[in-house]
Amino acid sequence: MKYVSFLAANGTETWGVAIDGTVYDLGPTGKNLAANVRELIENGAFGTELDLSGAPTIDEAEITHLPSLTNPGKIICIGVNYLAHQEESGKTGQTAPTVFTRFADTQMGHLAPAVKPASTTKFDYEGEMALVIGKEAWRVSEEDSWDHIAGYACYNDFSVRDWQKAASQWIPGKNFPATGGFGPYLVPAKDLGDVNKLTLETRVNGEVRQNAPVSNLVFNIPQLINYVTAFTKLNPGDVVVTGTPGGVGLFWGEGGLLNDGDVVEVEITGLGVLRNTVKDEV
Repeated sequence: MKYVSFLAANGTETWGVAIDGTVYDLGPTGKNLAANVRELIENGAFGTELDLSGAPTIDEAEITHLPSLTNPGKIICIGVNYLAHQEESGKTGQTAPTVFTRFADTQMGHLAPAVKPASTTKFDYEGEMALVIGKEAWRVSEEDSWDHIAGYACYNDFSVRDWQKAASQWIPGKNFPATGGFGPYLVPAKDLGDVNKLTLETRVNGEVRQNAPVSNLVFNIPQLINYVTAFTKLNPGDVVVTGTPGGVGLFWGEGGLLNDGDVVEVEITGLGVLRNTVKDEV
């Protein structure tokens, strides 16, 4: 099942499921099974069998995508969490995950523009896999971590490198408006099987820039959940963005960074293709 958040024709935020190119509206403008995907997760209904009968339908090609979760309470991002990215950035030998935060209002959906700030000449991509928490998680053991995951989605942590590198804290370079691509779908964990067998690929104008199996994470998913929940409680609908492989634009070489009109795609096995086009801030 592929869950999608989108704008209805009247501009109302709603959600539904996408099946073979058709979206069944199950949100406020449809069957109203929940106000949004986060509420569905909180109610324990995410990933369960849903009654689609009588739900209004829309051609998926005609919807305006929103971030897979429009209102997460927390977005926890993990930096340099693939060995190849550690090596290209000179950050090997870490003994704990690098953690920073992204704000919910910096996110955008599939097909929305990725806005390159006027204040930068170093706009970059970071294809990643995001996981969404399904139930309250506090001091969770690695063994129990999988039970706390509702689902997974593609993520693009577009990064403003000069702002990111201006100081030791990365938050400024990670929180410009419309720089957190999230979607197109949120897929229940039970539908994916072993996520370590998934492959992440990032393309810029069709050129493959990043390609790695999720199994190449330096700190794997159980370790991340164990570490993060040791210092902050995660709640249903919170997001953990797990890290990007080697091949980011900053280290790609001449022409590696992004400019107006560049099309960036993040594809993960079973999660679809997240596509955003870079647009200069005006």
